[in-house]
Amino acid sequence: MLTLTEAPLQAQAASAKHGLAGGATPDRPDWTIEQGWEHYSAEEHGVWKTLFERQTKLLPGRACDAFVDGMRRLPIGADEIPDFRRLSEVLMKQTGWQVVAVPGLVPDEVFFEHLANRRFPSGQFIRKPHELDYLEEPDVFHDVFGHVPMLMNPAIADYIQAYGQGGLRAKELGVLDKLARVYWYTVEFGLLRQRDGLRIYGAGIASSRTETVFSLEDPSPNRIGFDLERVMRTHYRIDDFQESYFVIDDLEALMELARIDFAPLYARVRDGMEYQPGDVLATDDVITRGTGHYHAQRRAKA
Repeated sequence: MLTLTEAPLQAQAASAKHGLAGGATPDRPDWTIEQGWEHYSAEEHGVWKTLFERQTKLLPGRACDAFVDGMRRLPIGADEIPDFRRLSEVLMKQTGWQVVAVPGLVPDEVFFEHLANRRFPSGQFIRKPHELDYLEEPDVFHDVFGHVPMLMNPAIADYIQAYGQGGLRAKELGVLDKLARVYWYTVEFGLLRQRDGLRIYGAGIASSRTETVFSLEDPSPNRIGFDLERVMRTHYRIDDFQESYFVIDDLEALMELARIDFAPLYARVRDGMEYQPGDVLATDDVITRGTGHYHAQRRAKA
């Protein structure tokens, strides 16, 4: 079985969300709350519109076909923050998923339980106008614009459910950090090889104006063929662009991971060699060897 888990995307929750202070525990044991769609302000819808319009201008020719198709078939547009009820109605008919509102990052056990039951937990707050390009915690734009279109694809829908089902086991075995890397380098920051070139399918890229361009076109990062054990041993960046992106050949390749016996991998990677985000190995399938210039400059300035 697939045993993956999502690492915390960023630091602890810090923002107020429609009156619920960041870090507060909701009344419901599953941490769900009402989206409160009717209570979004004109300013909040305006932030969504700004983010949506500038991102949809960038993604043609960069986002994978499955992302484009999912976006086209969902009730997602520029003028207003999507209503989770309408999203769920379409998703349920297509892949059996629904979107549920949560106040921000939730405990691992809660997160896994939702995914295992095809419920995607989405933050229902949206960033402030001065936070358009950086936010510590994933908001409704990252979660809905970035993730939900891919849930219309059966392979991704099954992959993320399998990941939820296996997450608790990974935590029990003490390999959560290793398995988190697989999620990070696929669902969040994965690239896909299409007939017409490399394309984005990871939500962390698809929802980011700057990383959309950086991941595909900048000479700095490495682009390396996906190898499961290699990825499990590789640290990632949570504070900046990725130094390496891992590339799958097609979305169905992700479902192959669900059929792998992870027990031998756990034993090998638990105390084995670890790689830094920018490392390139002699055994790597290197699609693009990056110059490393961007991160070298950042380190020099620091």
